[in-house]
Amino acid sequence: MDGEAGRESGLAAGEATREARSAGANPAPPRPKTLLWLGVTALLLALVLASLYGFNRFRENATAAYFAHAKPLPAAINAVVAKRESVPRSAAGIGSLEAAHQVMVTPEVGGRVEKILFQSGAKVTKGALLVQLNDAPERADLANFKAEARLAVITLARSRHLVGRGFTPQQTFDQNRAALEEAKAEIEKTKALIAQKAIRAPFSGELGIRRIDLGQYLSPGEAIVTLTDLKTLYVDFSLPSLRRSEIAVGEPVVVTADAFRGRLFHAKITTIEPQISPATRTIDLRARMPNPGGVLLPGMFVNAAVLLPARPDTVVLPQTAVTYTLYGDSVYVLRKSAGDADANPVWKAIRTPVKTGREWGGKVAILSGLKGGERVVAAGQIKLHDGSFVVIAAQPPPQPPAHPTLH
Repeated sequence: MDGEAGRESGLAAGEATREARSAGANPAPPRPKTLLWLGVTALLLALVLASLYGFNRFRENATAAYFAHAKPLPAAINAVVAKRESVPRSAAGIGSLEAAHQVMVTPEVGGRVEKILFQSGAKVTKGALLVQLNDAPERADLANFKAEARLAVITLARSRHLVGRGFTPQQTFDQNRAALEEAKAEIEKTKALIAQKAIRAPFSGELGIRRIDLGQYLSPGEAIVTLTDLKTLYVDFSLPSLRRSEIAVGEPVVVTADAFRGRLFHAKITTIEPQISPATRTIDLRARMPNPGGVLLPGMFVNAAVLLPARPDTVVLPQTAVTYTLYGDSVYVLRKSAGDADANPVWKAIRTPVKTGREWGGKVAILSGLKGGERVVAAGQIKLHDGSFVVIAAQPPPQPPAHPTLH
């Protein structure tokens, strides 16, 4: 009985619990200690955030105040004084070299090569025998014509004697005299043909690569070898036609070649083409140039610059003093600011736009924007801005190389 009563009470309690859950009964309200802990936590978090915000604001204000009142140390730079001097002027163009004497040695007449008397690349003098063609038939003809000439001399002498005595008509004497002249002409013609088969150097120079072999038959005009006189070269180049009023025959020309960088060659204008090219509107020039040592070769491309009268009294600076940008060129001009004038004065660098001109030898001409005698920053501009305070270093500014090399 008691067991059944317990089971019934347990079932009744379970049903009551399920009814309470299904009915959505409200939980019990939180305790007062929990509410107090949440409030304290929120207050502490707010204090921490307020402290962080206040610290950041204080740091920002302190940093701004420091940079507003702090003066940076003046930068050390190198300086130069702008000078006035004459600026060289030139009109430059690109040209090529041509030998004053250059020829392809060829035979005037055909024949078989009997002797080759030169080596490729050899230097020869004018008149040196280079190739001997077979001239045996011509020499035989020469001997024959000489014999005929001797007979004609005897016959003519006999005719002169007989004509004087009236035994021979004048016509026979005239025929014998003509025969002698004909024999002499044949002799000279054969000698000339023999000389043509002895191929000689027309002038002194340097031979090229041999293009024939022994025993080869050569036709008239067939190539044998090149002969070039490298002592004197022509420089052929062109300039814009607007330069015509500035150039004249006899003006000096400076020539440079990429094969000999840093070396200058000197020439003089010998010819000015009297016509302007209709295609390019340029004027062609030729200058004559000695070639010491024969180092330059015909066909080389060169840079030719006609030296014009210098531009006097122009402000000149080292190239390192100019800052080149897409927005224009500028320099930093130094103005006296403060400091111990006797020890180490402080200067103020003022950025000044300038117009640059010709560059040469590590220098640049300043056409406008700067006066002679002004002190300018020569090195160290990369760490400056307009209004920077600087001190002049004791060491001299860097110098350009004596012979700059292009790469």
